[in-house]
Amino acid sequence: MEFLKLPFFQRLESSQRILLAGAGGGFDIFCGLPLYFALRKAGKEVHLANLSFSALSATKAERISPILFKVDADTAHSNDYFPEAFLSSWFRESEKLEVPVYCFEQSGVQPLAAAYQLLVERLNLDTIVLVDGGTDSVMRGDEVSLGTPQEDIASIAAVSQIQVRQKLLACLGVGVDSFHGVCHSYFFEAVAEITKQGGYLGALSLAKEMPEVSKYRDASHAVFKRMPLQPSIVNISILDAIDGNFGNHHSTDKTAGGELWINPLMPLYWFFNLPQVAERVLYLDWVKGTETFQELGTAIENFRKQCRPVRPWKDIPI
Repeated sequence: MEFLKLPFFQRLESSQRILLAGAGGGFDIFCGLPLYFALRKAGKEVHLANLSFSALSATKAERISPILFKVDADTAHSNDYFPEAFLSSWFRESEKLEVPVYCFEQSGVQPLAAAYQLLVERLNLDTIVLVDGGTDSVMRGDEVSLGTPQEDIASIAAVSQIQVRQKLLACLGVGVDSFHGVCHSYFFEAVAEITKQGGYLGALSLAKEMPEVSKYRDASHAVFKRMPLQPSIVNISILDAIDGNFGNHHSTDKTAGGELWINPLMPLYWFFNLPQVAERVLYLDWVKGTETFQELGTAIENFRKQCRPVRPWKDIPI
């Protein structure tokens, strides 16, 4: 293993057709944009996907499967909330590229797995990288709070079932999940445990001088302008941290009245091998057979009811 190469990028050297997929929905795919630009520069064929919060059935997007849609800059819609379409428009207008975003409707694990497998075959993928805006995707299930686990666990459970050569996870935004009660001591514990299992693939900090970060910033702010009432708190926080802001810093009225912890760990990518992440999830078997998003939520709720006591809050002793 070479000192100047992260294990994550060494794993991707043999990959040719990569899917970057937002695991937690909403704006998660934006957290993968620096990777998108870097991997394209390295000569890889890279596609984008996202577990969407948009009203996909109300648009003119191409429907590929019951829950899978292809969204591009020409997708007709009347949605105020449609970051995937606005991102595709930014690529056309600013980068002169036609970049569709494959969007999954919220569902249970089984339909999502089928949709992912269809994309693997349609695009001839050899690698899937799930991208989480935040770090709650590595919670195992018995922590004091799981953050917003439904979408993340649906993506992890679905991709863990499909047939593709390589499955990875990238997390960006340590500290963002404090808003949802996540105890970050358990995140660091998770990194340690995944390391012991051989699934930790290194970390990389984003810096504002990086061209890939500049494009990430441009794309994010362009889409925020299209959605002024619904910007991404996660991505705004990460970009604020990249700019050197710290503590209770607010760049959007959306966070007014709350307390933020913008910090230098937010711009840090944490990379993992997905199978080791999935193996830690105590409730994976509870959710992997679900068909609907409601069933998924009920399965998580039922697991949490019998998971007593949950592990209490732990302060980080630094």
